[in-house]
Amino acid sequence: MGKLTFLLGGARSGKSSHAQKLAEQSGKSVTFIATAQALDDEMSTRIQKHQQDRPVHWETLEIPSGIVDQLDSLKTGVILLDCITLLVSNLMMQFVENDLVDEEKSMLAVQAEIDALLAYIPSHEQDWFIISNEVGLGLVPPYQMGRVYRDLLGWANQRLAREADEVLWMVAGIPVPIAQFS
Repeated sequence: MGKLTFLLGGARSGKSSHAQKLAEQSGKSVTFIATAQALDDEMSTRIQKHQQDRPVHWETLEIPSGIVDQLDSLKTGVILLDCITLLVSNLMMQFVENDLVDEEKSMLAVQAEIDALLAYIPSHEQDWFIISNEVGLGLVPPYQMGRVYRDLLGWANQRLAREADEVLWMVAGIPVPIAQFS
């Protein structure tokens, strides 16, 4: 049975680099699952930078959603999923019309994706490192889409943290273990 380590923190807090370090230190083969989509030049540049920061011998899968459906033949010992932040955005954006989000449909899509991941992980041997941003520490977004996104990601983060074997809060590149209470 694999182990789930959930890394949470703000933007540029060191989540990805620390998860990569932990994956490398495991000594196991690694599959990196990228949820980012290159929808503009700036994002393309960010994706290229992330690709250059990863070891070349890692397998990389670009999966913007429906992750579990694409893992059947995976044989690696570690899966690094970067990140839930973009996964939730990808799911939510399927239900946007006129800059308004269908909150109910978005929540159902996010719940299904997270539930599928959490059902898959304990039934397979791989260790998982899952990364997400904490977006609930700032101001309430002034627009509906931002508020729905914050709520969806907050729910997903809570669900993953409850099921994780270990939760690390990243602050300025420093991993801080989070105690879990039942």
